[in-house]
Amino acid sequence: MPALPTTAPATPVQPLLRPVALGDLRLPNRVVMAPLTRARAAAAGLVPTALHAAYYAQRAGAGLIITEGTWVDEEAIGFVHVPGIHSDAQVAGWRRVTELVHALGGRIVVQLWHTGAASHPDHHGGRPPAGPSAVDPRVRSFTPGGFKATVTPREMTAADIAATVAAFRAASANARRAGFDGVEIGALPPFLLTQFLNPRLNRRTDAYGGDRVRRRRLLLETVDAVCEPWAGRRVGVRLGPHLASGDRFPVDAESLADHEALVAELDARPLAYLHLRGPDVSPAGASPALGAFARWRRRFRGPLLVNNGFDRESGNAVLDAGLADAVSYGTHFVANPDLVTRFALGQGLAAGDAATFYTGGAEGYVDYPLSGTGPAVTRDAPPAAR
Repeated sequence: MPALPTTAPATPVQPLLRPVALGDLRLPNRVVMAPLTRARAAAAGLVPTALHAAYYAQRAGAGLIITEGTWVDEEAIGFVHVPGIHSDAQVAGWRRVTELVHALGGRIVVQLWHTGAASHPDHHGGRPPAGPSAVDPRVRSFTPGGFKATVTPREMTAADIAATVAAFRAASANARRAGFDGVEIGALPPFLLTQFLNPRLNRRTDAYGGDRVRRRRLLLETVDAVCEPWAGRRVGVRLGPHLASGDRFPVDAESLADHEALVAELDARPLAYLHLRGPDVSPAGASPALGAFARWRRRFRGPLLVNNGFDRESGNAVLDAGLADAVSYGTHFVANPDLVTRFALGQGLAAGDAATFYTGGAEGYVDYPLSGTGPAVTRDAPPAAR
């Protein structure tokens, strides 16, 4: 009679829980916290506070935290109560965040953000914001007086462009001083870097416009500048080739071809990862179309991070299919600070309270319970993902 096994067979570890390297970033799991604008920097100077430290510390179990989009300078501002990383006080505020996250075993990078023409004069003392050309992007900016329609921006001069690249470089250096493990460049529509990619908004005839090659010059110069302060591969880029934003940012054959050419260029840069926002999922609750990521997997040889509409099952599926190296979650991290634990144990998820996404206080920000410590909260729409 054969001997009975003395131990039960090991349960396979789900792909989301396996470690991975994104460039020089070593992650203990593949559940990444996506950047989420939460409008909690209500202090003078847009400085991160103890509330930010608590919020990110609660989510330190993520394989990697990507912070909310963070201003590279004052010209970048286009949304209320978003922190920056261009002043000494802001750097000190972020250092409190990174030190706490690291003390809890986490890893954290900061997303660098510039809204360009998608801002509003209310953010700039009545002056129009700057963009690639004097063309209104026809979107909305969240101002101190609420959401307002954008206006016709002023066209950036060569000096403006050089100053913007320098601001990204300085913000990247500040991120190192603040103790971040790396940075991510936010390049989703409808913001500055994608405004330059867009022939509807970029009507320049100089070195930064006129054809596909010149339209992507600003983004590539920005990538090179942001990489300078870091040794190795600690810079990621976030793109949204499937993200439409008003009538100026359609998803069509031309825009997808522009992104394909851009991704080929990025493949030659020393990036830690490429972070792709996938197509919107419809109907709500359906699984993402994994095939949409295959075209980008073929064009980028480095680590690929995917986002938009994933849950535990579809996240494991996209990793199993070899179409991504990690998955980022935005909405789920709002109300589930211990998301990795919930995924590991197969537990249900709470939903976030839309009424508290941008209210500036602790409610709906740091008061969601851990699994098993309180009732799930039934709530609805996600906050702004960047």
